[in-house]
Amino acid sequence: MGLEPFVWLEAAGALVLGLVLGFVHFGTLASVSEDYLAGRTTRAVAVHVLRMAVMVAVLFALVKLGAIPLLAGALGIVIARALVLRRTRREP
Repeated sequence: MGLEPFVWLEAAGALVLGLVLGFVHFGTLASVSEDYLAGRTTRAVAVHVLRMAVMVAVLFALVKLGAIPLLAGALGIVIARALVLRRTRREP
């Protein structure tokens, strides 16, 4: 019993989508933190809620596609998180 060929295309697309989403999500975390520290609480909360809403919406869409695309998208997010953390730890 094999999987449909389109499942693998969906998985590849979900992986790329997860990478992009992860880079944006974790990349904007520093600016949100700076906004909180600078006293721009309203902007920080708005951006933070937007970040979470986009993450939930994309993951919900991947759930609708099935388990393999969901796992591929989640893998992309985890890979992007690791890369963003590695980059920010090297900065002085």
